[in-house]
Amino acid sequence: MSVGLLIITHGDIGRSLLDTAVVVMGTCPMQTRTLGIPMASDPELQQERAQQYIEELEQGDGVLILTDLYGSTPSNIACRLRTEQVAVITGLNLPMLIRVFNYPALDLYTLAEKALGGGREGVVPCMPDS
Repeated sequence: MSVGLLIITHGDIGRSLLDTAVVVMGTCPMQTRTLGIPMASDPELQQERAQQYIEELEQGDGVLILTDLYGSTPSNIACRLRTEQVAVITGLNLPMLIRVFNYPALDLYTLAEKALGGGREGVVPCMPDS
């Protein structure tokens, strides 16, 4: 068994990040679903869909939800689904997702910490040489 991954984002952001990470990694090492939230959608219906995805992904080790923007509809949906078996991290970026894919065998909360580290460490300034 392993942790499942649910990506909840605005529109197709999550699908695009997932597709890119799979190309970079050469594989998708864990069960993963994406849920793109259209701008004019019913949040309650989207939350029901997210709950269904969690039930599909949960194999006994929990589900990690990655979402793009704290305080937005996707993250609000994710936060309402948080339990002891569902961890939520916002601020999704490609380095975060690739870090998660590099550690698919970790437990839920260790994997969430790896996601945080990958997201933070993946944001660096590109300054000209002095």
